[in-house]
Amino acid sequence: MTSSSLTPAELARRIGSGLLSFPVTHFDAASEFDEAGYRAHIERLSGHEVGGLFAAGGTGEFFSLTAEETERVVATAVDAAPAGTPILAPAGYGTRTAIAYAQAAERAGADGILLFPPYLTEAGQEGLARHVEAVCRSTSLGVIVYGRANAVYSAETLARVAEACPNLIGYKDGIGDIDAMTRIHAHLGERLGYVGGLPTAETYALPYLELGVTTYSSAIFNFLPEFALDFYTAVRGRDHAAVRTYLNEFVLPYTEIRNRQAGYAVSIVKAGMTAVGHPAGPVRAPLTDLTAAEQEELRALIAKLPGSAAA
Repeated sequence: MTSSSLTPAELARRIGSGLLSFPVTHFDAASEFDEAGYRAHIERLSGHEVGGLFAAGGTGEFFSLTAEETERVVATAVDAAPAGTPILAPAGYGTRTAIAYAQAAERAGADGILLFPPYLTEAGQEGLARHVEAVCRSTSLGVIVYGRANAVYSAETLARVAEACPNLIGYKDGIGDIDAMTRIHAHLGERLGYVGGLPTAETYALPYLELGVTTYSSAIFNFLPEFALDFYTAVRGRDHAAVRTYLNEFVLPYTEIRNRQAGYAVSIVKAGMTAVGHPAGPVRAPLTDLTAAEQEELRALIAKLPGSAAA
């Protein structure tokens, strides 16, 4: 088993100190994992200062990967990233399956775990607490729990699990409930790190900063890393004028394309990769790729940015 170079506490500090990103997973024309393309992508992204990279996450199409593919993607990311770039791996589905994913992440040398919601079924707070506790106790890695869809954690539940499991280090919010986020931060304070995880998180980054959410996951970083880092710097500096300019010039028009089809939050990122000359292949079913017209619309939008690399 390969051991992480970071303790959960060290990972928590690192995650909260910089921009995060979820690399897309590269597929070839037959929808098989393109390891060489993915490796080059991780090396390219790691050339920028980031708080961490989440391999095979939501933008990386975790939901379409087999368990074996997921472990291979994570291992490739660990091997391709330079020393000092944290790599986090996914875990999800039922509790026993999530435990198997967490243990596979340790074998692959990941630094931490992002725990996705349980598959399909709804559950009460007691069941959600038991789910997270079981996964945390199955691994020595730091765990970030992802609140969204059928996994809506109360402040009390997160506090209970945080007390029971020292390696629970973070909460990623994919719900967008301001009242709930305020209660969670007020209740747990600095015990957890907080990650903005709504689709195209840049649109929420500045208001969420006031709620104690010091970082977020940027899918845009995949194809516009300099823009994404400039945006993050403006957010952390509370430069409202710069954030507003970035939103109007790119982010909001980008989200208008994204909102045209369910699942486009992932598809548009792969379209962006194609637009800048680093294609990552198609998305897997049940997702669909952007139409040719939408691809061209996105390419034209990127081309308007200063120093654009749009092909």
